[in-house]
Amino acid sequence: MGKEVEEGAVEGGEFTAKDYTDPPPAPLFGMVELSKWSFYRAIIAEFIATLLFLYITVATVIGYKHQSDATLPANADAACSGVGILGIAWAFGGMIFILVYCTAGISGGHINPAVTFGLFLARKVSLVRAVLYMVAQCLGAVCGVGLVRAFQSAFYVRYGGGANELAEGYSKGTGLAAEIIGTFVLVYTVFSATDPKRNARDSHIPVLAPLPIGFAVFMVHLATIPITGTGINPARSFGAAVIYNKDKAWDDQWIFWVGPFIGAAIAAAYHQIVLRAGAAKALGSFRSNPKV
Repeated sequence: MGKEVEEGAVEGGEFTAKDYTDPPPAPLFGMVELSKWSFYRAIIAEFIATLLFLYITVATVIGYKHQSDATLPANADAACSGVGILGIAWAFGGMIFILVYCTAGISGGHINPAVTFGLFLARKVSLVRAVLYMVAQCLGAVCGVGLVRAFQSAFYVRYGGGANELAEGYSKGTGLAAEIIGTFVLVYTVFSATDPKRNARDSHIPVLAPLPIGFAVFMVHLATIPITGTGINPARSFGAAVIYNKDKAWDDQWIFWVGPFIGAAIAAAYHQIVLRAGAAKALGSFRSNPKV
């Protein structure tokens, strides 16, 4: 946790030094958190946020497939009906923006086991918090999709239940790679948007952290919906698979856990070791050696 000096602009075009200290890493296990009400409040916030996320997004998917169903007599112009892939991507990205904004001050606004896993690897959260967050996220996802099935029982199974499945024509390797890259984009954005060093350095540039995170989700959905339906969130894939409960969804389920966790790990390593110069700090600053 080295202390660094940042430059901040002041009136008159002059600059003044601004001290910045890296926050200490979270405890590895963090058992003491179990005695704090704020910890349980954060878990509840993750549960509710993931429930709302899955309810709105899966309902959007089911609604679009119903509106664009060319077999229905009422859908004479089915090809132009519904929100389309663009609308689905907006639903996912928009809900992440809203929910991260609402819960960031309570739980950190993870709403995704892959995000939680990446932050744990970077020592931003403890093991206890990470595990219970993931449990809450998965339970919230199951409940959110359950609400969709309860409210749209006539269409839910017919239109695939919003479950993530590998599309025909793509290999499992391609699906896995799409999930790895998509999750890397998301988790990398999370690290960059919430980096306290960046906030100290660029305090004159107001950035609402949930906005780039939501846009990252939106852009990844545009790219990967045709391949995997876009997971990048194991809780989202798990909740839909539990309620839909068809063989295809379960056969491909491993892709939506392994891929996001690998992508999150790579993003954490890239941000902490390369961008934040964790490796350089461990070996000593290159700038301090005039021969380098």
